[in-house]
Amino acid sequence: MWSIWCSFCAEIGADPLLQCLADPIPVLQVFALRYRRGIISASGAPTKKRQVEEALRSVGQALAALGLPDPRFGRFSSTLDFRLKRQLAGYQRLDPPPQRVKPIPLPVLRFAVDAASRRLSPLAEALSDLIVLAFFYLLRPGKNAHSPSPEAAPFRLQDVHLFCGALKLNTVTSSDDALQSATYSGLEFTNQKNGVRGEVIGLGRSARGDRWCPVDATVRRVIALRNAGAPPSTPLHAFFHQGRWCVVTCSHVTDQLRLAVRVIGSQYGLQPTDISARSLRCSGAMALLCAAVDTDIIRLIGRWRSDEMFRYLHTQAAPLTKNLSRRMVDSGDYVLVPNTTTVQRL
Repeated sequence: MWSIWCSFCAEIGADPLLQCLADPIPVLQVFALRYRRGIISASGAPTKKRQVEEALRSVGQALAALGLPDPRFGRFSSTLDFRLKRQLAGYQRLDPPPQRVKPIPLPVLRFAVDAASRRLSPLAEALSDLIVLAFFYLLRPGKNAHSPSPEAAPFRLQDVHLFCGALKLNTVTSSDDALQSATYSGLEFTNQKNGVRGEVIGLGRSARGDRWCPVDATVRRVIALRNAGAPPSTPLHAFFHQGRWCVVTCSHVTDQLRLAVRVIGSQYGLQPTDISARSLRCSGAMALLCAAVDTDIIRLIGRWRSDEMFRYLHTQAAPLTKNLSRRMVDSGDYVLVPNTTTVQRL
């Protein structure tokens, strides 16, 4: 971004450090406009408000790192200049609605997992278990599958905790039978985004013998990796095939989910383009919401620290709204407490 900024300043004859300007905001406004129109954007295509905002932030923080004042802010202020704020607000009004991935109903997810497990390959076995884990633990794609993103921090074999009742099982030395008797599984957060270091998020069994169970899926991953001689630092998305280590990628997850949607998704109001690997996180959250789980608990499980969680949830889910009209009628009869000291008579 700094190179784009310097090229822009050279084109208009301005100092990139903005030291010769009493008011740098007009220069930033022109920069934002050209970036918005795609004239100087990295992709060469028009951008949305959020991308313009990030470009301005990058420039401001680069100057601040040099010990200069951030030009986006007013003098002796830590808030965005009014003119930039208005400009960005105008871009936001013109932007199309955000394209959110949709949650996937459980029958479609079950179909995807069953279809993968029937292929009887190391990739398919790992893929099916990772879909289950992402749903139950509300995981971002980079946590349960390989991603090139620098923020990706997948769970590793050493991050798994298994318990049989109150007894903690050793994932290295316990027998396969002992691991399969586990009643509780937990994943420890080390450097995951929004996760508290050392915190363990755990779940009990959904059903014994059912493939759609977080404990069974975790145990299968541990046993598969351990039998392949994986060291403790091995990501859960790794699998051993034909003498070498391979990984389940986010594309593998997306392709498997979209395959299931093509087959049975239409009856649930889904099209393949509606979903991706990111849908698993909101699918788990939506299942909890439809089960009337308190939103604070959903935030805890999903590691949301703000109301951003609600961006993932859709009111289109029928169980959320089908009984609201009846409840409104049942509860709409009430009497208001008068807010005057005397009752006026006609």
